[in-house]
Amino acid sequence: MGRLDGKVAIVTGGAMGIGRACAEKLAAEGAKVALTDIADDAGEAAAAAINSSGGEAAYFHHDTTSEDAWLEVLPKVVEHFSHLNILVNNAGIAIASPITEMSLEDFQKQNAVNLDGVFLGLKHCIPAIAKSGSGSIINLSSVAGLKASAGLAAYAMTKGGVRLLSKSVAKECAAAGLDIRVNSIHPGIIETAIWDKMGLPAADGQNQVDTQEIATNAVPGGKLGKPSDIANAVAFLASDESSYINGSEMVVDYAFSA
Repeated sequence: MGRLDGKVAIVTGGAMGIGRACAEKLAAEGAKVALTDIADDAGEAAAAAINSSGGEAAYFHHDTTSEDAWLEVLPKVVEHFSHLNILVNNAGIAIASPITEMSLEDFQKQNAVNLDGVFLGLKHCIPAIAKSGSGSIINLSSVAGLKASAGLAAYAMTKGGVRLLSKSVAKECAAAGLDIRVNSIHPGIIETAIWDKMGLPAADGQNQVDTQEIATNAVPGGKLGKPSDIANAVAFLASDESSYINGSEMVVDYAFSA
């Protein structure tokens, strides 16, 4: 018996990295999982891997910044799995740039993915989860949403926004009499491909960022996190074991921000 038997979850940005790890963990705990992403090949592969391992998953192409896309994808998920209990708002991007050098286009793009996408997920999934009776929403923020970082001001703004959006909506759900919990998770230095996409210069002058070197310099004990570390926290918040945790943030960073 899994902790999430009979539950249905949506994981946005589920094709790779933390999103895929979350989808795999939720499926391993018994949930039926809808992975959504714009990386179709990777998303299809992730869903196929879950199904071949004995879980149940389906992939849906989904631009989380588009309200029309949410209105199209959500009914498909509910039709496929019959209901919805869990939303993991994971899709996000990071663009590193001094604020005086950042283009308005990049600023707005990052806002669209990191904040608009979370807003739309909350707006449209809360009614669907309410129809199931109860549920849990987990929004992926970052330690950057708790701690300032030069060169990541705009990113930190979006992630700080996710934190307070989560808290406010948790209170809205409670005030409306909905048994839907809303929490945020704040990963620290996690080994994922996002580092190579955010525009940070590599310490050795090569193309790829050395995440272990970042962890060695910044994390107590030099410990580098793995996507599974975040997935374990997501599974806990999705389960009834966390039934009295609401409007809170879970920091998973090995004391980086302590």
